[in-house]
Amino acid sequence: MSTASTSPVSLTIATRESRLAMWQAEHVQALLQAQGHSVALLGMTTQGDQILDRSLSKVGGKGLFVKELEVALEEGRANLAVHSLKDVPMDLPEGFELACVMAREDPRDAWVSSTYAHLNDLPQGAVVGTSSLRRTVLLRALRPDLKIEPLRGNLDTRLRKLDEGQYDGIVLAAAGLKRLGMGERIRHIFETTEMLPAAGQGALGIEVRSNSADVAQALAPLADAASWLTVTAERAVSRAMGGSCSMPLAAHATLTDGVLHLQAAWGDPSGAPVLLRAEVKQALDATDPKSRDAANLLGESVAIQLRAQGAH
Repeated sequence: MSTASTSPVSLTIATRESRLAMWQAEHVQALLQAQGHSVALLGMTTQGDQILDRSLSKVGGKGLFVKELEVALEEGRANLAVHSLKDVPMDLPEGFELACVMAREDPRDAWVSSTYAHLNDLPQGAVVGTSSLRRTVLLRALRPDLKIEPLRGNLDTRLRKLDEGQYDGIVLAAAGLKRLGMGERIRHIFETTEMLPAAGQGALGIEVRSNSADVAQALAPLADAASWLTVTAERAVSRAMGGSCSMPLAAHATLTDGVLHLQAAWGDPSGAPVLLRAEVKQALDATDPKSRDAANLLGESVAIQLRAQGAH
């Protein structure tokens, strides 16, 4: 995280009103206030929060969670929007940009169940809840005998549905549970060798208007170069594959000792429970902003590998 100092400015953060989204916005608010800025919150309800009876892939995808926030930015009611990066479309509308990616929380998926400590403990035909096509194809590859049922709503709603007995277990992002102090609900964290995370999972991205140089400058100390580099590579895979909520695609990158390792997996929700996989490694310097261009190329090369195997 950079320690560059900037002149104090007055800022308003547009945020969804779910408990997790508010935590994320308040986290950014506190960090900016510690830098001397004056920061207010503008809570909003998005279409993605309102439409809970259908999967995201059928009602418009990830953009449903960010559109209203972008309108607030465009109208000048807010200066920045804090997003879970996995909810942010791969291509932002003209006039908007990702000004900051913060240090990443645990990017992995978590197994949550009142009865079963691990996915392997489930009886044949047990019901697992998720509305993610990525998690669906990964679960089917691990346990083709399970019944995968839709699960929408914010974190508290999903946990309530589990506690009511609608599911034998559910899969959630570990990051959200940890951020809300609910780590005790996690029975097992899937290693990336078991379930590869979604592009950007566990990372917070901050969106601004492209002409907001003063806001971008205020956000610079919050950025984490390594996290920005890895999610750039992941999002490039998804972008090259036409990525959206209707894409059964996983993409995850790590940066260790200056080497970026990018892995991706794709599955057909209606076909055989088989995953197509691709990966690439390259030495990159996270402190060099130009390295993000190289990360984009790596993502595109992984997408080419997946398409060559039949992913679409």
